[in-house]
Amino acid sequence: MVATMKKFIFISFHKDYDRFLHALRDLGMIHVAEQDNIKVDEEKLQDYLSASKRLSESIKKLKQLRDKKAAAPFHDVDIERGMNIPAEIERIENKKSALHQQLQVSLKERDTLRPWGNFDPENIHRLKEAGYDIHFFIVPDREYDPEWETRYNAIVIHKEASKTYFITVTKGVQPADELQLEEMKVPEVSLEALSNLIDSLQEKIQKEDEALKALTAEIPSAEAALKVLESDIFFTRVARSATPAAEDKLMLLQGWAPEENVPEITNYLESQDVYYQVSDPAPEDDVPIKFRNNRFTRLFEPIAELYMLPKYNEIDLTPFFAPFYMIFFGLSLGDMGYGTLLLVAATMAKIFAKEKIKGSMRGIVTLVQILGASTMVCGLLTGGFFGFSIYETNIPFFENMRDQVYFDNEQMFMLSLILGVIQIIFAMFLKIVNRVKQFGWVHALSSIGWFVLLFSVGVAYLFPALMPMGGTVHLIVMGLSAVLIFFFNSPGKNPFMNVGLGLWDTYNMATGLLGDVLSYVRLFALGLSGGILASVFNSLALGLKPDNVIAGSLVFLLIFLFGHGINMFMNVLGAFVHPLRLTFVEFYKNAEFAGGGKKYNPFRK
Repeated sequence: MVATMKKFIFISFHKDYDRFLHALRDLGMIHVAEQDNIKVDEEKLQDYLSASKRLSESIKKLKQLRDKKAAAPFHDVDIERGMNIPAEIERIENKKSALHQQLQVSLKERDTLRPWGNFDPENIHRLKEAGYDIHFFIVPDREYDPEWETRYNAIVIHKEASKTYFITVTKGVQPADELQLEEMKVPEVSLEALSNLIDSLQEKIQKEDEALKALTAEIPSAEAALKVLESDIFFTRVARSATPAAEDKLMLLQGWAPEENVPEITNYLESQDVYYQVSDPAPEDDVPIKFRNNRFTRLFEPIAELYMLPKYNEIDLTPFFAPFYMIFFGLSLGDMGYGTLLLVAATMAKIFAKEKIKGSMRGIVTLVQILGASTMVCGLLTGGFFGFSIYETNIPFFENMRDQVYFDNEQMFMLSLILGVIQIIFAMFLKIVNRVKQFGWVHALSSIGWFVLLFSVGVAYLFPALMPMGGTVHLIVMGLSAVLIFFFNSPGKNPFMNVGLGLWDTYNMATGLLGDVLSYVRLFALGLSGGILASVFNSLALGLKPDNVIAGSLVFLLIFLFGHGINMFMNVLGAFVHPLRLTFVEFYKNAEFAGGGKKYNPFRK
């Protein structure tokens, strides 16, 4: 259910406004109503948002770089250090980029120089000072003329890929002009020196990589800094949410808080220099939503939040879909072995990883336990256990149980449809309650007519002795229902308009209700398909294993584990998604759920 909220109106003197906001944040119980006209392009807020984005990206990058097996322990939290992490990462990456660019150039130069071998360019300069000109050429093998060796003192240095690398040693002669060849540039550095430079660059890049990995020890500091930035962003938005009054000398701020916290809040506000007023929400107010459910229903709140939160004046459907979802999941998965595995895995996680599993995550693990237990119970209906049937084991206990709880395919098909009818009728009842709560009894009369009509058909079908189908009592009930459906579907409108709308509503109900009920066949289909695939993998494992005891056992285990691993993954995914679909489409639609509420988010650090 939705917690009762109270509206707070605060009036603060403009000079005390900033101090009051800090006090309000320290209190941490007020959801501040942010104004639509907040200037999100404000320079200060933009700086915070930009810094927050950079810090988030930096944390994500550091987490990807962190080696969990060989990582250094985290450093103590230092918020100032955490704020500087993005700049440090940017500095390292810029340096790495420059080094990589220099490395690429050096590698290209080394590839060019390698065919000429390792020599000292200074020797080339000494020969030139002595009057000898050294020229470098590359020509195709077929164009090389051995006469050049006599005429120009040509010396072949290297042959590779149908090319000849050679030099000429001349005095006062320019072979390039006479031979019409393009001369290569004389290298300015030796191959050895270039290789040493490349090694040095690679070492520097490695050091920068290590420096980047060392920063992963500062992840807690970066996360703490991000929380501070998010708090500053929230504070800035809240500060801009006030409405100036009395020539900007007063600041008016609106907020919300759960009714149960009002005494504590008022006691705190009495010590502050601020005027406040507490009142009940008006119908037009956009009230934030805080769930207040029992321990069992709270486990299903994350599922409800996947769609949207209810409006403040709506019924919270979480307590009402929770039992259905639990049963639907069990029927969709439908294998006691898979349910046992989910239950055991979640229980082991809570026992051995209780330090890591905290808060909402612990609730999700508990939900997995409940869904696993539901699957084990629902699995008794068909007897599936990792694709084998417990009712075919010739064990007296299971043989006796088969007579009590076993459902064949036809019965499972009918069970799915019956559950669909029950949930849809229940949703219609909630629709009546919802309309009465929001608009009053008059607006719920049409829905009451439909509910009574469908309920009477069900009673006449199941208990003909109590109320025969088409009998006098049944016809009277149907007639009264028709009056409500056709004349009270839109209170205040023309009667002829009501009749027309009633006919249209009847058409939609007749076509939509059938489709809604048939949607629940997926519960039977998912359980059946999962069981068939499980038995197929069992047959493969038994049929393909060799006669050798050791080899046969290994082959059987490999096929069994691999096959059931895939099947369980797909079935668990289907068992999670399809009941969601039945909840958010069929159930929510027939309950006339509107949604659109926003979550209660108190202003705090």
